[in-house]
Amino acid sequence: MTAPRALISVYDKTGVVDLAKGLVALGWEIVSSGGTARALDDAGIAVTTVEEVTGSPEMLSDRVKTLHPKIHGGLLADLDLPEHRADLEANGIAPFGLLVSNLYPFRSDPSIALIDIGGPAMVRAAAKNHAHVGVVVNPEDYGIVLAELRDHGHLSVATRRRLARDAFAHTAAYDAAIVTWFDETDARLAADAGDPPSLPSTVHLALERVQDLRYGENPHQVGARYRTVGTESWWDAVEQHGGLPLSYLNLYDAAAAWNLVHDLGAGPAVAIIKHANPCGVALGDTLADAYAKAFACDERSAFGGIVALNQVVDADTVEAMVAAAQADVVIAPGYDDGVIEALQKKRKNTRLLTAPAPTGDPLELRQISGGWLVQDAHHFARHRADWQVVTTAEPTDEQWADAELAWRVCGHVKSNAIVLVKDRVAWGIGAGQQNRVESGEIAVKKADGRAAGGACASDAFYPFPDGMDAPAAAGSAVVIQPGGAMRDDDVIARANELGLAMVFTGERHFLH
Repeated sequence: MTAPRALISVYDKTGVVDLAKGLVALGWEIVSSGGTARALDDAGIAVTTVEEVTGSPEMLSDRVKTLHPKIHGGLLADLDLPEHRADLEANGIAPFGLLVSNLYPFRSDPSIALIDIGGPAMVRAAAKNHAHVGVVVNPEDYGIVLAELRDHGHLSVATRRRLARDAFAHTAAYDAAIVTWFDETDARLAADAGDPPSLPSTVHLALERVQDLRYGENPHQVGARYRTVGTESWWDAVEQHGGLPLSYLNLYDAAAAWNLVHDLGAGPAVAIIKHANPCGVALGDTLADAYAKAFACDERSAFGGIVALNQVVDADTVEAMVAAAQADVVIAPGYDDGVIEALQKKRKNTRLLTAPAPTGDPLELRQISGGWLVQDAHHFARHRADWQVVTTAEPTDEQWADAELAWRVCGHVKSNAIVLVKDRVAWGIGAGQQNRVESGEIAVKKADGRAAGGACASDAFYPFPDGMDAPAAAGSAVVIQPGGAMRDDDVIARANELGLAMVFTGERHFLH
């Protein structure tokens, strides 16, 4: 009886020697190529080289070595078909029962040299013929494959099908990475040439599930975190210190809080998020000061919220936190000695997260029924040097500082958004209303007089002069908004009547 044959050709050689030894012990013949063949030979494993099988040398700097009928015929032959068996015999081709292959690490060092051709061709061939060939692309499956071969002498239908599915996912992710590299290279070249930004004609996603969540948006929904295959994000470095398992909304809101607090500068800053909207934002002389002010913005809404702090949490800050409302999640770059224990003692269900600074993606994708919406990532393209004072009154230095913070926070609030700031604290935040007037009324109510003399930010222009009623009621000294409405002149006139300074940024910041 002819020994079964395994073709082994891998870039990642983790565990491959032990796998080959296990196969040889079970009576398998090993065929291999290039560096894999040398590694197995060095380990004392009998190896038949691909050149010996094909009768052709490796050529073109290894670009051509497995692209040969004696390789692909052995992988693709349907042994249930007499005509396939006849072709094998007529051409002196022996079938393979197993392919072990993984691809060049394109994502780690993208270049033309690392675009694998022979590897994907073999993987796809074996996966197509999974009725007769087991295809293994993940070293984590080596033990499973060996155990099943030892116990049963063959791989089950279910195992071969699952391995084939993973193999096609492997090559799909590889191709997606190459397309993304082309798109990102083109985008950089366009930017260097001063061309306006554009979106790629196609977008290719290959995602892997890396974290199962407590549940989805609601407890009856299943949820998980995925990431681009072969990459890591800041989420992968997050460490959880006790508390309940994380849910879908915990991650969604924590991301919103973490991005906002890192958009506020290097000084002590705290953001409290509830249902993806900030309900408290403050800068402070110390972290404890910033937390106390952020919590005071809206104590009722802060209950069950996400607290993001941009500095290591110290004893003074934790003392303020345990005296305040329960938070669902606390996320910070670190915790001083004893801080985690102090928080856990008073808030045992709160998820305490240590996280690195967030990193962004070049594109933002959102699913809609029947498709996707794609845009370049949210960012502030215009800054103070680009802004224009359009009223008689000019902001003072203190009012400029409030206006800049109000504008920055406003970009992280669901539209329609109105933010009232005084002395580096967002005392009033009106979010997500169907009209700007009511967002302003909510912000004024939440501020409760604490924003007098400060700044009012609006994420979009005021269409009518009555938009000035809210900042006037709050006692604001300066209004900052994009401008660009048909009735800008009327709005500016109303601001002048009320003695308000007004700044146009020339940039809208809707957030949905």
